[in-house]
Amino acid sequence: MEQVILDKLSSNFAGKFVRKDLTKKIKEGANVPVYVLEYLLGMYASSLDETLVSQGVENVKNILARNYVRPDEAEKIKARIRELGGYTVIDKISVTLNASKDCYEASFSNLGLRDVQISDEYVKKYDRLLGGGIWCIVAMEYWYDENNRMNSPFVARKVDPIQMPGLDIDDFKDARSAFTTEEWIDLVLRSVGMEPTHFSERVKWLHLARLIPLIENNYNLCELGPRGTGKSHVYKEISPNSILVSGGQTTVANLFYNMATRTMGLVGMWDCVAFDEVAGIRFKDNDGVQIMKDYMASGSFARGKEEKNASASMVFVGNINQSVDVILKTSNLFEPFPEVMGTDSAFLDRMHCYLPGWEIPKYRPDFFTDDYGFITDYFSEVMREMRKISFSDSFDPFFKLGMQLNQRDTIAVRRTVSGMMKLIYPDGNYNKDDVEKVLRFALEMRRRVKEQLKKIGGMEFYDVNFSYIDLEEGREEYVSVPEQGGGTLIPEGMGKAGHLYSVSYGKGGQLGTYKLETQISSGNGRFERTGIGSDREAKEAMDSAYKYLRANAKNISQSISLATKDFVVHVQDLNGIGMTAVLNLPTMIALCSSLLNKPVLPSLVILGDITIGGSMIKVENLANSLQVAKDAGAKKVLVPMTSAADLGTVPPELMGTFNLIFYQTPEDAVFKALGVE
Repeated sequence: MEQVILDKLSSNFAGKFVRKDLTKKIKEGANVPVYVLEYLLGMYASSLDETLVSQGVENVKNILARNYVRPDEAEKIKARIRELGGYTVIDKISVTLNASKDCYEASFSNLGLRDVQISDEYVKKYDRLLGGGIWCIVAMEYWYDENNRMNSPFVARKVDPIQMPGLDIDDFKDARSAFTTEEWIDLVLRSVGMEPTHFSERVKWLHLARLIPLIENNYNLCELGPRGTGKSHVYKEISPNSILVSGGQTTVANLFYNMATRTMGLVGMWDCVAFDEVAGIRFKDNDGVQIMKDYMASGSFARGKEEKNASASMVFVGNINQSVDVILKTSNLFEPFPEVMGTDSAFLDRMHCYLPGWEIPKYRPDFFTDDYGFITDYFSEVMREMRKISFSDSFDPFFKLGMQLNQRDTIAVRRTVSGMMKLIYPDGNYNKDDVEKVLRFALEMRRRVKEQLKKIGGMEFYDVNFSYIDLEEGREEYVSVPEQGGGTLIPEGMGKAGHLYSVSYGKGGQLGTYKLETQISSGNGRFERTGIGSDREAKEAMDSAYKYLRANAKNISQSISLATKDFVVHVQDLNGIGMTAVLNLPTMIALCSSLLNKPVLPSLVILGDITIGGSMIKVENLANSLQVAKDAGAKKVLVPMTSAADLGTVPPELMGTFNLIFYQTPEDAVFKALGVE
């Protein structure tokens, strides 16, 4: 770390930072979470003086050697408590209520003790003792009562959870202004143990996004990727406020609410509940996934006659075993989820963010920092405190979201923006460029969810062309996901059979891009149109296309049979300008493409239309139509021969960007669109 940053750290965060190589060195000898080690290092070795640091490290080592309970030495520690009458231990303890005795009893994870007497005051003060347990420094006593042999002789006399005392969040915010954005991001990454100099800016941001569930209430994040990329590290090691549920069976009582004991489950005790290895998640209760869906959507769930509220974020991490390219061609990116979740589009639609884990490189030893960062326990408390405020409206003065984002999309994007802004700009000092960068990132993370939902749920999730509008300049910017292709409306590469793009005038008199998607199934010749609302002209144009094809199908291919199939053609208004009636020819080509299972040429836009009898209708305003096609990302344009006379109105530089393909009849248009000579 540069000396100037170190000076800023020591003058603004004295006693709240630690050298991370110290954590690594001690961690290798003691299997305790990072936040436990750094709590101790913060007490004894938070200094820039090398001599004091060395003494502090020795102190921490001695404390761990004396007091940390290793499972294989549990009996030795128990004996020591008995012989000395008392002894201080560091262990993870959880508490349960023994209703028959009307008292609380503690269980020690490594010490292996159960039914240990513990005062009610600690349970009231630290309610997470009841929900999975927390690491504590415990002063133990030993009292054996011959008259009451039913009680354990072990007593937890004094319990100190391993947590930072006191926090002034305003001091933290004020100190942020001493750092540049780049310095601050690097400091945050070092605080969670990573060395930012080994990462690109994109990978740094993906690491930051892993922290959003810890700083944002009711945030649902999914990260699937290769093994060895640290997906569960943050939720297990870094924060005492999150719990990692390893893959396997769980119950509604454990996760949400126990009706028998009338106690909240994990979502009421923790800031973040993370599920490791999503492929193994199983609910013993039939209604488990349904309750989870309810909670992920609203932050509440119904149990018995009551509705319960909680603020815990949900994180789902798991492994992808194939390359992303293969999965995108053969399945969807939610494939690792168990079937009951992975095929439930309503469940997956609750995800606010899909983090592309495959973009994070596999961890090497040098990816872990030796430099200075916040004591993780301190930073965890900062994140916990920041959950009380929201930055979700931070982009409103500069931008508004595009037409294709529905209510769930908007909530997801706003929560991601809020989380990232709190991580990077907790003091609220940011400009338009800063918030635009965060907004683009948030739109991409949600669009990844929507793109996969479109594969799973079909037409219901057709609105995936996410955009935002600059209020000052009036420009609309589209945001893509890298694995899906470029940032234009028309992605590069071969599309699916039955999918195509056209450019024409909408109801409002503006030129826009329209996408047609066709679904085909066995049936008896039924034809449905979706996406056009109650637009009578659009309906009539699509019906005409179907009737024309039914009468002339044999002119295109002898293998086409409409009588044994049912069709759904969905029209998307990609620019939000209103529906078009120029749908006769595009519908006919989309149906033929689907029937012949042959995609149209890549990056193709269809211009022009046909009458009910099959005559050509020339393109209205060819030059402007070609400009819209270019902006949408078209490389090839299908043009009626009747518009050839208008080519003189098209600027040469615009004409040079396309491969223009002319057609003379509807059948000719089909052949050329499908690349059939």
